[in-house]
Amino acid sequence: MKQSPPPFTTAPAAWASSKPPLLRFLNACHTEFRPETGGAVADYIPELGKADPAHFGISLATLDGHVYEVGDTQVPFTIQSMSKPFVFALALDTLGAARVESIIGVEPSGDPFNSIRLNAENHPFNPMVNAGAIACSGLIYETKGDAAFEHIRQALGRFAGRELDVDDAVYASESATGDRNRAIGYLLRTNAVIKENVAAVLEVYFRQCAILVTARDIAVMAATLANRGVNPVTGEQVMTPYAISRTLSVMTSSGMYDYAGEWIYRIGIPAKSGVGGGILAALPARLGLASYSPKLDKHGNSVRGIKVCEALSSHYDLHMLNRSDDARTSIIADYDIGNSPSRRVRRAQEQNILAAHRQDVRVIELIGTLSFSNVDYVSRQLAAKPRPQLIIFDLRRVTAMTRAGARLLAEEFRELAAHHVTVILSGIRRTSPDWKMIAEWTEGLTNIRNYYLLDAAIEWAEDQLVYRYGGAIDFFEATELSEQSLLTGLTEEELTDLAALASIRTYQTGEKIISAGGPAASLFFLRSGAVHVTLPDGVRLATLTAGMPFGEMALLEPHRSADVLADMAATAYEIALRDFEHFRKQHPRAGERIMRNLAQLLADRLILANAKLDLLTAG
Repeated sequence: MKQSPPPFTTAPAAWASSKPPLLRFLNACHTEFRPETGGAVADYIPELGKADPAHFGISLATLDGHVYEVGDTQVPFTIQSMSKPFVFALALDTLGAARVESIIGVEPSGDPFNSIRLNAENHPFNPMVNAGAIACSGLIYETKGDAAFEHIRQALGRFAGRELDVDDAVYASESATGDRNRAIGYLLRTNAVIKENVAAVLEVYFRQCAILVTARDIAVMAATLANRGVNPVTGEQVMTPYAISRTLSVMTSSGMYDYAGEWIYRIGIPAKSGVGGGILAALPARLGLASYSPKLDKHGNSVRGIKVCEALSSHYDLHMLNRSDDARTSIIADYDIGNSPSRRVRRAQEQNILAAHRQDVRVIELIGTLSFSNVDYVSRQLAAKPRPQLIIFDLRRVTAMTRAGARLLAEEFRELAAHHVTVILSGIRRTSPDWKMIAEWTEGLTNIRNYYLLDAAIEWAEDQLVYRYGGAIDFFEATELSEQSLLTGLTEEELTDLAALASIRTYQTGEKIISAGGPAASLFFLRSGAVHVTLPDGVRLATLTAGMPFGEMALLEPHRSADVLADMAATAYEIALRDFEHFRKQHPRAGERIMRNLAQLLADRLILANAKLDLLTAG
């Protein structure tokens, strides 16, 4: 007899100790490249020559703030030239782009990092070579004076998410052996790039290069660059997106000096190296990578660090120019309110109006990043169908919005306004950065509304259709039992006998009428006002207005499964369940009719739920 295999089990300890695939890959890189002995530790600055060549650490920071660490990621080393992109961004934000760009170029030089050469305008080629970096420090000194270095140190600390110290021994060693940089400094002074005390500016630069970091710090700093200037660990907006995008541009063309062309061709991630042995790589909207290994190649780049970056880029196909985002995936659902109305239960007159004009409200649910191409695709899909009166864009699944996407979206809103189409945005709060970005280009538009919950947006749009087509929504008009949908088909005598059992209850705004988990002891028929039905976790199931029953599941269940609260002042007929059961015995035909109506009510709800599910799973 063939035996069944034993059930699959995993020991809790084994599951808890399992590693994410990316961490396993970084571990494999560390194991593979650790035996590498090529290159030499920088010794032109004597203190740097004391670094342990065996040190090797890899760290990767994601944009949600998770940091992977492998090897010697907590070993401090000096930042050296990796400070350059951060100080360039700081200069742009401190002095303004016009001032910085007037004296520092952005073209690659093709020369080593310490070349004593300027461009045709007698300005530094770019801020990544020593001449450009010293010019940046000079600009900070020009505006901050003796506080310049502290201004730089604090800024780099915000990028790293912690206070950073200085290696005084390395600083002294750099200052004592920095004649080449002094030559560059006086060349800049001769050409009026530096207008301040050259010696003081160079001391700022030497100290800046001697700031102590770890591989983890550099990964977080790189991720901050990749995250448009927002530190993913602390959440602080460290620098403006403008400064960050310009910094990444120069890193792309010049960050790796005379190896920059080869780097961007083969690896394709904006990066910067330092002679202390560090390399940082910032892949926009993806990650920040850092490595530390002191042995350098002939270009001044860490030998092991280059291999780590090459391996990561190649293995996961991370070249920044090899993107495969498809704009067609930005719409998760596109429908009118006939397919997915709000949870508000409507009276017959309102239902008829909405059924006749269902295509006048269109809902487009968006997902992912709203980029330039994605918003263009959405606008063309919108134009491909008849013009609605109201359009709802649901943004609750939108994870990011580019400035280009926000501007194109705002321009679409203006076009819709010209055609008298009302725009309702849901899933976005007015305090969010994305809303503020859209608001930059929608000032003066009066056709935009905002409801955070999609159901509330649909309900408001439905109300507009009811008003526009002659309907009336009177929450305070009292209804009789004869108007209740659950009691449809009862005779006048049956209704009279039922009314004799009812008590009229009054509720204030926000008052809880039914509590989930409580005994189901009575039925309610809403007489005036509005109430909403909510699950214990806060999910709103339905909004009910006069003429609608609630608590009707008492006919099937002994306990309440949801809360019911008054949206406004409301009145309701309450009938105790024991009295209703007595009524059913006296009027069996009426009791059967009510149960049929309840079955139809539940069937309608199931059909609506399935329709909503179909919208999200279609295509």
